[in-house]
Amino acid sequence: MQIAVILPAAGVGKRFGAAELGRSKIETDLAGRAMLLRAIEPRRSRADVCRIILAVNPDTIDEFKFRHGDQLGLLGVTLVAGGRAERWETVMLALDAVGPEATHIAVHDAARPLTSRKLVDRVFEAARKLDAVIPGQPVSATLKRTAMADEVDLNADDPAAAILGADHAAPRARRVTQTVDRTDVVEVQTPQVFEVNLLRSAYARLRDGTLSADGITDDAGLIEALGKPVYVVEGEPTNLKITRPEDMPLAEAIVQSATKDDKALLARKRLFGDDDED
Repeated sequence: MQIAVILPAAGVGKRFGAAELGRSKIETDLAGRAMLLRAIEPRRSRADVCRIILAVNPDTIDEFKFRHGDQLGLLGVTLVAGGRAERWETVMLALDAVGPEATHIAVHDAARPLTSRKLVDRVFEAARKLDAVIPGQPVSATLKRTAMADEVDLNADDPAAAILGADHAAPRARRVTQTVDRTDVVEVQTPQVFEVNLLRSAYARLRDGTLSADGITDDAGLIEALGKPVYVVEGEPTNLKITRPEDMPLAEAIVQSATKDDKALLARKRLFGDDDED
């Protein structure tokens, strides 16, 4: 099995405030290393990874290459221009950089920098026997569907809200229409791994217009739209997707905890000789 890893990272990061920071979200420092480097790390130096492809915003690719091109080159990462509108466009463009040696393709959010090597091992191992594998976590929170059409403006009868602005404004509220049964519901993560011809066929259908991307938010959704089975393996609660600045303190804490555990394990090996050969 030879896996080409695609990291789509062409989004502008509106919710993260990337424009105000003057850099893309994945360039943000996370505990001393750029987010994108942490996303790449669990896939480096694996015998079953034949290529790593990072697809970035086409409007800023030259600036990105100037800042990170040398380092990405040393890591063996191929940098390509992604799409301007939808995530699936970015993946489709990145597929053109996948060589004939690849038997499988893994798509991983570049904004998930905390994926452990154990999770990568778990997904990749399942992909040896299954054509479409994704990690997922059981949903523990109560889920409710709401009606946007029934949104209530609680400021409507409050004259002070118009005068004092957002600081005084009351929250907006929507009516609950349904409590969603969470039995067997999982929150999907990445990396998602697919047999190469299966994923290529899905994107070929998108190109020729015989498959619509409407309502599809990940690559597994495309495979489902083809009527092909997708299988879920256990994900990780720490495999966070960084979306907003508020996500960073938790991500920092997870990195620091993992680093502390790694140091403790190394110290134990040195003390007791656990890494000595018999």
